[in-house]
Amino acid sequence: MNAVPGSPADRLLNASLVVAPVLYLISNVLYALRGWESDSAGGIFHVLGAVAYTLVLIRIATWTSGTFAAVLLVVGSIGIAGNVAYGFDAIHVALGDVSLVDRDGAAVLIKPLGLGFPLMLLLCAIALRRVAPRWVAILIGLAAVAFPIANIGNIPALGIADSVATVIGFGALAVRRVPVPPADGDPIVDGSTTASAMS
Repeated sequence: MNAVPGSPADRLLNASLVVAPVLYLISNVLYALRGWESDSAGGIFHVLGAVAYTLVLIRIATWTSGTFAAVLLVVGSIGIAGNVAYGFDAIHVALGDVSLVDRDGAAVLIKPLGLGFPLMLLLCAIALRRVAPRWVAILIGLAAVAFPIANIGNIPALGIADSVATVIGFGALAVRRVPVPPADGDPIVDGSTTASAMS
């Protein structure tokens, strides 16, 4: 996959690397201050941030190719769907409804879908390990591991730290150009980047 450098689509995808993590950070700060069960504003930013991560997913996919790119897109789509669902669930709970997490039947679908999001982050870290500074891939990888711990364990401080890590990691990618892999290249590109001097 690739996007024409400098095109409107390319600029939009680059902007998402900043916008999505920042929206999610705002959400986690609001959750920490007011509690996720009583703050619909946090849920709104949660949904907006989760939707914006769709563009982050596409951006990272343009920096890889082959089977890995396909897997990233499938897992990412599942994870983003689950993440959006959790955002709306938070809004419902804040309005007095019962959380889907506490319901049986079809409602349990939200749980496996939600776990797809940190898996997407982990795949993004793997995709970036040879086309971006190592510290960026490590930071995003750590965020992927911390995400389910913070959210399932309801640990606000860890949730904020996790969001800060993604803001720094993905934000660093927005200000540098990552090479586009050849169509027939390896799924994970091994090559130099203009950003490698900063690693």
